[in-house]
Amino acid sequence: MPELLASLGTAAIHLLIQPYYYIAILFIAFYYRRQVALERKLIHVKLHSWGRETWRTVWSGLVMGLVVSLAAVLLGISLSGTAVACIWIVSLVLMLFRVRYLCFAYSIGFLGIVQFVLSFIPGTLQNGPAGTVAGAIREMNIPALLVLAALLHLAEALLARWQGAGLASPLFLKGKRGKVVGGYQLQAFWPLPLFLLIPPGAGIGDLPWHPLLGGGLGLVSLPVIIGFSEMTQGLLPGRKSTRTAGRLLLYSIVLLGLSLLAAWWSPLTVLASLAAVLLHEALGWYGALEERSLSPIFVHPAAGRKVLAVLPDSPAQELGILPGEILLKVNGVLLTDAAQLHEALRMNPAFCKLEVLNREGESKYLQRAIYDGDHHQLGIILVPEPDGTVTAEAKPSSIFSIISMKTGKSRSRVQDKRL
Repeated sequence: MPELLASLGTAAIHLLIQPYYYIAILFIAFYYRRQVALERKLIHVKLHSWGRETWRTVWSGLVMGLVVSLAAVLLGISLSGTAVACIWIVSLVLMLFRVRYLCFAYSIGFLGIVQFVLSFIPGTLQNGPAGTVAGAIREMNIPALLVLAALLHLAEALLARWQGAGLASPLFLKGKRGKVVGGYQLQAFWPLPLFLLIPPGAGIGDLPWHPLLGGGLGLVSLPVIIGFSEMTQGLLPGRKSTRTAGRLLLYSIVLLGLSLLAAWWSPLTVLASLAAVLLHEALGWYGALEERSLSPIFVHPAAGRKVLAVLPDSPAQELGILPGEILLKVNGVLLTDAAQLHEALRMNPAFCKLEVLNREGESKYLQRAIYDGDHHQLGIILVPEPDGTVTAEAKPSSIFSIISMKTGKSRSRVQDKRL
């Protein structure tokens, strides 16, 4: 145990020295800055603070990283320093195509396929830097690393269920019929510092227990990024994050089972590697198919205006107004247009009375004094008007758009309807 603790201290120092963990935190900070910029352009106010959200994801990722590390050490998952570099290089290259490819299920699955290909050409790539990389890939315990990927997706499912709805950002999107509708983007990333065992070999002592997947006495650090990305027009953020978490949980269980079978019978390794990539792609495909089958819920009814979001610490939040509810009357005025909300509130600048239909269609009557400094709409963000011109792109973020702070907001031209 003293040797293991000393190795943990050394691995922690290496984690702080190497750049990968800082790259992960910097990427997450850039993403949340872009999210705040998009909120300001669409709704002219920010719902999130990029500094607070970055800090929340860092400390929750740290806690979850330690939990996953403990499970990985007990199972005996091991990794060499060269393999750490290989995994990160593959992840960064994949991220250039899609941000959501910054997922270790993709990088480990890809390396498992490469290892399978290299097994048919054992005499090639023996010397030089390419030989060093090929040797590191050949020596990787891919089934054990796929078990790690399953554990990471289990952690991702828990974090998505725990924090996903709070990280959702409202959007104005083009609907199926060309009208503007409200929606939400649920996208979050967490940096996890992992500590894994060193592969058993010469000079490496045995562990004081019998691990399932091998591993020698010693630890190496591996910083990773986990996260998920969803967009919805037909579900409330809480329900969408719950469904996403459930599917991630199912994916992690299936991948864990296939990986453990591959550890028991090595020919199944390539099947588990393909499943890691293809099943993950199937999650995104099924989520998009589900969204296309749902009708948008963030559209205005004939009478009243639907609430898209509520600003934190606002009068609307104090009154208990929730996204998806319908603001029917304000100071006795039936709302049929977004501009009427501000005008009705100005009728009595010191007090307001509201009639709201909740998500079940039941009426509730609210009232509150209005103070200097309160938001001019009580902190209520309404669903966009169907003939609005400002929308956000309904497509995944790219690393270039995140770094360059391109929000994806667009303004469509108003068509001339005169004959």
